[in-house]
Amino acid sequence: MKSPPLVPVTEALAKVVNGAKPLPSENVPLNLAANRVLAADVKALRSQPPFDVSAMDGYAARTSDLAANKPLKLVGESAAGHRLKCELQAGEAARIFTGAVVPGGADVVVEQESAKRDGDLVTLPAYEAGKNIRAAGVDFREGDVILKKGLRLSARAVGLAAAMDHATLVCAKRPRVAILSTGDELVAPGAGGPPERIVASNHFSVAALCEQEGAEVVDARVLKDKLDLISEAIEGAKESADVIVTLGGASVGEHDLIRPALDKAGAVIDFHRIALRPGKPTLSGGVGSARVLGLPGNPVSTFVCSVIFLVPLLRKLQGMSEPVQKPLPAILGEDVWENDQRADFIRSVSRYDGEGRRVVTPFLKKSQDSSFTSVLAKADCLLIRAAGAPAAKKGERCEIIPLD
Repeated sequence: MKSPPLVPVTEALAKVVNGAKPLPSENVPLNLAANRVLAADVKALRSQPPFDVSAMDGYAARTSDLAANKPLKLVGESAAGHRLKCELQAGEAARIFTGAVVPGGADVVVEQESAKRDGDLVTLPAYEAGKNIRAAGVDFREGDVILKKGLRLSARAVGLAAAMDHATLVCAKRPRVAILSTGDELVAPGAGGPPERIVASNHFSVAALCEQEGAEVVDARVLKDKLDLISEAIEGAKESADVIVTLGGASVGEHDLIRPALDKAGAVIDFHRIALRPGKPTLSGGVGSARVLGLPGNPVSTFVCSVIFLVPLLRKLQGMSEPVQKPLPAILGEDVWENDQRADFIRSVSRYDGEGRRVVTPFLKKSQDSSFTSVLAKADCLLIRAAGAPAAKKGERCEIIPLD
């Protein structure tokens, strides 16, 4: 019986992303909001700064008094958190410190290095109005929308939200991910065992990637190649997880039990087997309310397919504005071999040349085996080669997906 044609990568990715709907939102305390995704626009609840403040230590004065170059009488001081209560009158000045409220009547701050003080008198050079003053609202004003829905909150954005006077933020719920790795040959790191055993590593890298993308890993375990065990795990995961990721067992051999287990659980499969290297056996679909990604068991295939499919899926579930990362332009640093009828995502390293261009050098073709985790760890990007692409020369344009 002839196998159905392989699904193109772009078509497969569209099915993965379009099959997911953003999760509900929740209020998140600001101290827990880093790396979460905003589910609503954030308006400033106050202006920053809320009043005119001094940009440095010095003296607040009126520009109309400075032109005469005469001593001014000091009537007090203004420090951060302790403003001068009175308004400056003609011939008066006030000591002021960085971040302090500019006294009423003052329209200039002269840095202390340029002042000549003699007791309660100070002589200041002539400056233009507004010098060394941060005007009220110069950073942002109350009501301004600065942080937009769909933004993943960086440390900088969290600090901005605090300055905007928000104690909590409305964020998308974290996708719950169950990672089920299968294989009789797999053992835990450090567990020992006979030489034919393989140390299970895939679920560690996938779990780390999920956490990096803001998801919560609720289950991560290794299962023996037994249909009942795998089916039971999928039944449990479809109740507790938003995404089920299976690792290994996604092909069509006698010991590849993921598809039969999903069928038994009533899953709807959107595609199975794509025109991709590495990662041809990848499948996607849904079971219950959970999305399913069945990834190949070879470590490189697992990780590359996670970057291509799982990351956009998690971003879509969190309502990110652009869940699919656009490939970045680059320049080939070496000649590249011609490609066959599967799109190839080649592990590569990159650098920037004197013109600011990103120059990409793929690891040798013989190093692209889907089990070579050491090469994957050294790579900082994936060079994208379209299906049927001819050989390309050093210096030609190309596209990449960054890994870091």
